[in-house]
This record gives sequence, structure tokens and C-alpha cells, in this order.
Amino acid sequence: MAGIKDVLVIDQESAAQLLTEKRQELLQKIRDGDVDSVQRLAKALDRDVAAVSRDVDLLLENDVLEYETKGKRKIPRLKHTAVIPEPIISKDGAFDDVPTDI
Repeated sequence: MAGIKDVLVIDQESAAQLLTEKRQELLQKIRDGDVDSVQRLAKALDRDVAAVSRDVDLLLENDVLEYETKGKRKIPRLKHTAVIPEPIISKDGAFDDVPTDI
């Protein structure tokens, strides 16, 4: 991706399942900062801690998030500069062989 470093490209099916509206809100809250724990993230989103924890775990498993450790705290952070779903179709097939982790 021109001009963007550390991009995670995910296939369309994975993007549709992984990047739900609630998880996108979660990612935006993490991006905006002031998140120092999953519990505070849940409170900021007005969601159940267990549900937010499951979403964070799924995003960790799929390489979207990582934990920053400060003392005993694990702080969820965005792992990549950008997460981009692969193109649905390209006119010349230019994206057919794009690696899923650039």
C-alpha cells in the first residue's frame, strides 16, 4: 500500500465477520486513546466487560490488536497502522495475489 506502512489486509469474508459495528466502535475508542484496561474500555463503550473481553480476544487472535504491558496491566492497542479489507474485485485482477499481511 503506497505511503502506508504496517498494513494488515484481510479477506472480505473475514472482514465481514470480524469487523462488526460494535468491534469497529471498540477499535475507534482504542485508537482515540485513554484506554488503559479492558474494564475501562467496556465502561467507555457502555458494554458488558465479558463481551468486550471476548471481542478484544478475537481481535488479538486475528492480529488486529496487541497488548502493551505496564506493570500488571495489559492495555489493548492497535497493532497496525491500518486494517484494510481486500478489494471485492479489481478490473485487471491486480489485487488477486495481494498478501494478507503487508
